Amino acid sequence: MRKFLFFAFFLLFVSCAKKEEGLLIANFELLEKINALGGGFGAWNKDPSDSTQFCEESIVKGRDGYVLKLVYDVDSPNPAYNGFWMKLNGADFSKYKKISLLIKGDETAGFTDTIKVELKNKKGEVGRSYIRGITSNWKEYEIPFESFRGIKDFSEMDEFVIVFADTFCKPKVGVIYVDDIKVK
Repeated sequence: MRKFLFFAFFLLFVSCAKKEEGLLIANFELLEKINALGGGFGAWNKDPSDSTQFCEESIVKGRDGYVLKLVYDVDSPNPAYNGFWMKLNGADFSKYKKISLLIKGDETAGFTDTIKVELKNKKGEVGRSYIRGITSNWKEYEIPFESFRGIKDFSEMDEFVIVFADTFCKPKVGVIYVDDIKVK
């Protein structure tokens, strides 16, 4: 009987712990351009023909394993914005309340303390929110879904996007690191 009660308690503990952790989108441990939902990802540029602005992504050693490194440059004589996209493959976020990610800036290269985060669903709805206060230390940022006002339906999510723009990035050239993107 004791073994049965211990096993039942263990199962309850594991299910509660998993519920608390949420749904992992990406932790970059695969060292490939694929996330935990099977979706691809990469950097994008507003104007690939303008060599004065760009964003590049890579997976590098950091924290307790591997992390995403984003090198951005929006210092251009032209309007400039770029960033990072990640496909969500129709994942159902409707039972979750927020998106969470770890971010830190590169003290040596410099970094913006503000980025824009976008979520898009399969219906074409787009929600935008800002993360402010990025520092050179790892910090978890959580954005409640109600902050993404353009989205009413979180049941079939299509894309997660990070945006760097000349209108809010200071400095306009820098490096940030991202890890453990999940919904909770």
